[in-house]
Amino acid sequence: MKIRQGSLNKARIWKHLNEDVKLDAPLVLIFANRYLLEEDYIFSTMRHLFPNGHLVYASTSGEILGDQVSDGGLAYTAIEFENSVFKIVSENILNHEKNSIETGNILAQKIEKKNLKHLFVIAEGSYINGNDLIKGLESVLPDEVAVTGGLCGDDARFEKTLCGYNTKAKAGEVIAIALYGESLEISFSNYGGWFAFGPERTITKSTGNILYELDDKPALDLYKTYLGDKAAELPQAALFYPLSVHSAEKEHPVVRTILNIDETDNAMILAGDVPEGSRVKLMMATVDGIVDGALEAAKAAVAKRESAAQLAILVSCVGRKLVMDQRSEEEVEEVIEIVGSQAAITGFYSYGELSPFANERSCELHNQTMTLTLISE
Repeated sequence: MKIRQGSLNKARIWKHLNEDVKLDAPLVLIFANRYLLEEDYIFSTMRHLFPNGHLVYASTSGEILGDQVSDGGLAYTAIEFENSVFKIVSENILNHEKNSIETGNILAQKIEKKNLKHLFVIAEGSYINGNDLIKGLESVLPDEVAVTGGLCGDDARFEKTLCGYNTKAKAGEVIAIALYGESLEISFSNYGGWFAFGPERTITKSTGNILYELDDKPALDLYKTYLGDKAAELPQAALFYPLSVHSAEKEHPVVRTILNIDETDNAMILAGDVPEGSRVKLMMATVDGIVDGALEAAKAAVAKRESAAQLAILVSCVGRKLVMDQRSEEEVEEVIEIVGSQAAITGFYSYGELSPFANERSCELHNQTMTLTLISE
């Protein structure tokens, strides 16, 4: 595996690493601020840097490159596999009336299944219901193939997210990077570090990822009561207080971030499904708890590996970044300490993370986690 990396900062200064590494037709992961991706200059520059590259763009809530976390810039990682093969397919949810299951199903149908080792998915984060996207993908994929990845971000603005493959990034895109090769070793994990508090309540009315009632009372009213003065800062304030959701159908509780609110219907729109009958608690975090969570994620990702990772793709939640503020790099440093300095580190802060739980294959949508995908060949 040969890797080149680089970045563009807020001051529009490029920094290119490993320029002496010659690449033919690499996979190029480009994580960038949404405003940058709206500029033609970015697409033309990346195409000039990698004329034969497979360019995958994703808007973020922060970029990760090495041990650095940046805002308002761009980070790229170009990967040339020496013993493996990748294939990329895309689909746009806006072509399917924003139906996430259908989008995932059609996307997965495009993927060659023979010898498929792993699927890494980067999805727009504005219209996608992450749970339904997974359902659509896994309805077609072989059971033994795991899915990891993340939903694009837009800082804490929640205005729009952009994604693209070999074209200028646009709204609604979902991209799947299929990896093939007997020599590939891919491990993954996720961990939060948040803790629940307050009374446990039951979801008594919901539809998909829209939460209407808790204990037969308007959910948004209850949530605003907990937030107090911070309720005026919704929906951004909700990133500091996600929900722990434990449904009867799932062995593990999942964390759900509130992406938006609907004042008319007194409802909350979350990143993934919140089934009726599920038990719910509010959550919060400390910086130390989040950093410890990243450490646990890294330990789990390397626990059963036979070889050292050459590439580590980190997808962490925007809510974690807001809590950590100037200390965001601490969670990345903890990951590097465990994964090892030999691995090229890249990633982004997201509106949702995709990964199975430890020792499982079926993917889940997570919020407020650090999710790792470690790759070597």
